[in-house]
Amino acid sequence: MQAEHVRLTGARETLLITLQAKAAENAMPDSLLRDRFAADALHHIDQDNRHLNVGHDMTIGIALRAYMLDRWAEAFLERCPEATVLHLGCGLDSRIFRIDPGPGVRWFELDFPDVISLRQQIYPDREGCEMFACSIVEHGWIANLPADRPAIIIAEGVLPYLKKYQVLQVLRRIAGHFPSGEIAFDAYGSFAVQLLRFNPTIRATGACLHWPLDDPAEMEAQVPGLRLIEDRWDWEPEQVARMSPPAQIALQLFSTFPPPYRMGRLVRYGF
Repeated sequence: MQAEHVRLTGARETLLITLQAKAAENAMPDSLLRDRFAADALHHIDQDNRHLNVGHDMTIGIALRAYMLDRWAEAFLERCPEATVLHLGCGLDSRIFRIDPGPGVRWFELDFPDVISLRQQIYPDREGCEMFACSIVEHGWIANLPADRPAIIIAEGVLPYLKKYQVLQVLRRIAGHFPSGEIAFDAYGSFAVQLLRFNPTIRATGACLHWPLDDPAEMEAQVPGLRLIEDRWDWEPEQVARMSPPAQIALQLFSTFPPPYRMGRLVRYGF
């Protein structure tokens, strides 16, 4: 069934970038993420996304990012099989279906009302999963989440589009609400944030990145209770080998630069 016509713009439209990339990567013979749900979801959306033009290298990078966040979430749920999962800015990502958590897991998806409405049209209901239709920077929504279990919070392709004070507010509320857990998300250094403002795919949406993260350890002082567990900015050689020669050279070059000039990273904090 075709979803009703929608017009996603700005930060909302970036969810089509990640969905398009995951669908394209799944079609590759050497797919890493194997997101068979993405292509089906893309077919149900009545919005032309050809102008986004997600290239091969960006496709590989987005799939690797999602793959790593999936593995972190799975590892947490192995240790805490009755945990809470909070998927911030879930978009149309199929993480809950890719991970397929056990019946003891309580899962929450959160995004803008129009995105949640679209998501509900595309994906089937999932037992143990509840939707929150609001912006993550709004006040009050976290009070509606039960705080009786350890939690893992995943934010993919979300926080860099916020202002710094908004990021800190969100992280402080989360760390102060749940008894314990982990927060995992992607971030970019200052140079990368400036560079990505010229990325034609992102520019086509009208969205703009605002928040850089040059030193993940600094977040420990800015968000009470937060402690850095893992900072991944290096790429797995097998995945780099799937990219174009110019991209491989660029990644190798950026890896030699000081932190503010490195590109994307994935960070995982405990609290």
